[in-house]
Amino acid sequence: QVQLVESGGGLVQAGDSLRLSCVASGRTAGSYAMGWFRQSSGKERESVATISWNGGRAYYAGSVKGRFTISRDNAKNTVYLQMNNLKPEDTAVYYCAESRPYDSSWYSQDSSRYGGWGQGTQVTVSS
Repeated sequence: QVQLVESGGGLVQAGDSLRLSCVASGRTAGSYAMGWFRQSSGKERESVATISWNGGRAYYAGSVKGRFTISRDNAKNTVYLQMNNLKPEDTAVYYCAESRPYDSSWYSQDSSRYGGWGQGTQVTVSS
């Protein structure tokens, strides 16, 4: 069973940048889309960004489009989330997850299509 470990969160000021990383281990061979999701206190989990196995297709939530960039390095079994111009409303626990194996260009914004959730990394943005 896959294990996903997130890192890179922290406490920053509005306008700062952070890069989150998620390393996968124990995965069997296949093409897995991956995604970043977040949950803040009192709110439901939301999809932030997802990316296909080949990196050619990605989804971004409207609230982060133009500020966040998802990327992946399959050789390192790692997916990244570069977050620029952070805002207080970005404060949340960020989780990564992966899909079941599909073709290399598949991706989805639907968090229910993902699993193997990591423990999350806290991002706090002060104003």
